Amino acid sequence: MSQTSHRSTKSATTAVIRQQVINALDELKAKDIREIDVRGKTSIADLLVVASGTSARHVKSIADEVVKFAKKAGVMPLGVEGEQEAEWVLVDLGDVIVHVMLPRIREFYGLERLWTVGDREIDAEVASAG
Repeated sequence: MSQTSHRSTKSATTAVIRQQVINALDELKAKDIREIDVRGKTSIADLLVVASGTSARHVKSIADEVVKFAKKAGVMPLGVEGEQEAEWVLVDLGDVIVHVMLPRIREFYGLERLWTVGDREIDAEVASAG
């Protein structure tokens, strides 16, 4: 398989997984869904999806739904962490990693800020240089 066809197959798979994740999050009414493209920033995944639940039970239910939708699409999770406390549950689907968190936990850890730091500064530098 050539590098180009492997890459297009991978991005197609990522797109399918992403859509299943979004469907699962919508199904259980996850709050404040945010997608972060991390290609070029890390080799662990292409996309992080961060969402909030309203309670520990809601967080766990959302994560369970993500796993169910992924399996329906033929994707077996590589791991699920945090189900016991259910304040922050991580579902590793390979190219897509889903974080479902309570709002206070999400605010405290600030994953969105962590993974997007520098993005706006680069845009500003390009604009001022041009």
